Amino acid sequence: MKNILAINPGSTSTKIAVYRDETPVLVKSIPHSAEEVSKYAQVVDQLPMRKQLIFDELEKAGLLMQFDAVVGRGGLARPVDAGVYPVTPLMIEETLAAPHQHACDLGCVLAYDIAAQTGGCPALVADPGRVDQLNDYARISGSPLLPRICIWHALNQRAVARRFADDTGRRYEDMNLIICHLGGGISVAAHDHGRAVDTNNALNGEGPFSPERAGSLPAGDLIRLCFSGKHTQEELLRRIAGHAGLTAHLGTNDVREIISRIESGDKHAELILNAMIYHVAKAIGAQAPVLMGQVDAIIITGGIAHSDYVVSHLLPYIEWIAPVYIYPGEDEMLALTQNALRYLKELH
Repeated sequence: MKNILAINPGSTSTKIAVYRDETPVLVKSIPHSAEEVSKYAQVVDQLPMRKQLIFDELEKAGLLMQFDAVVGRGGLARPVDAGVYPVTPLMIEETLAAPHQHACDLGCVLAYDIAAQTGGCPALVADPGRVDQLNDYARISGSPLLPRICIWHALNQRAVARRFADDTGRRYEDMNLIICHLGGGISVAAHDHGRAVDTNNALNGEGPFSPERAGSLPAGDLIRLCFSGKHTQEELLRRIAGHAGLTAHLGTNDVREIISRIESGDKHAELILNAMIYHVAKAIGAQAPVLMGQVDAIIITGGIAHSDYVVSHLLPYIEWIAPVYIYPGEDEMLALTQNALRYLKELH
């Protein structure tokens, strides 16, 4: 039996879980208030605080044990193929210097430090957000100055694909799938026999808009806005990721609150949320030609997939393409653990 510690740092929380094989022993989300996080100039400055909170929770649960592996959510440093990677000092150096800074960048450092302090077991990351399996055509944009890159929900999408394969008695590597992750960011990927050959940059301005991100924007108007003198660079970056999407239009990223407004007769809220759903449907449809119409299934996942309103409005746009399956939520802690267990099994 293997003891695995999984760590998933996010912008407003640090999630940890201890598993014995695939059985959870501890699952905890440690919240970080906006006031607390604002004390730190950069994401990396939060490391001591987050590490101490993790140790506090492990000690409180009586689980300061020797782990067989500590696995963290991967950062946004460099494009890599899908899979599990041991954390190295070079990985940490590159992650902390990466231009795309996100709380997930702390995952590899926390895993490395905690593994060293709890027995020296392997420190791992699995299916980070920069997993890049794009085909050659997908990398080309209309400007050689701006090649397409992907930042997407690789961990959850690949884990859900494997769950779907298990549920249907098939192999992920034998199917063509379109998977849509609906969360604070939205990513839509074409999975061609186990490889995500096309997907969007769900962080920095591509694809459908989401609760917190702007998605694709009119390029000419964006350039003119940048040189208007009305906004700083940092303000405009927040208008792409953070204060964008539903948040910019409606003042909240909470889809449940927006649906409550709609039920109370708010027509503007209805227009904006339905527009997001419409653009999600277009992004899903755009991946069908990538698979040449040979789509075995469309899978909808992520936290917003819990919403009956969103799912019921999305289905009529897409269910003619292929059968649609709903896997709500994002069980990233189990996904991290399963990746770590596969890695340990392959070692032996």
